[in-house]
Amino acid sequence: MTFICYPKCTTCQKARKWLDENQIAYAFRDIKMEHPTYDELAEWHKRSGLPLKKFFNTSGLLYKSMGLKDKLPGMSEEEMLRLLATDGMLVKRPLLIGDDFVLVGFKETEWASRLKTK
Repeated sequence: MTFICYPKCTTCQKARKWLDENQIAYAFRDIKMEHPTYDELAEWHKRSGLPLKKFFNTSGLLYKSMGLKDKLPGMSEEEMLRLLATDGMLVKRPLLIGDDFVLVGFKETEWASRLKTK
């Protein structure tokens, strides 16, 4: 399993603490240092079953400064994936990538049910 986050993000810190407390093994990846590629994002989107807009960090400064709230509805999935791949700070985090699932954002109940913890 790969845990992708921005270490300074408080939600990411909570998610990492939760993984550690539940003794769930993961490989750590800093989204700012190694942002997801177009191919990774396309694969994760397909596996997640989520709309692509859920992969955008809508509360991020970059998202807001680029005016993406108004631009996304007119973009194709291809354009959105290419944009997401340009900067890890555009991607909602944390991401937890397993063999058969992709979790976007940290919702403890969703993570617990997917990972079958207490």
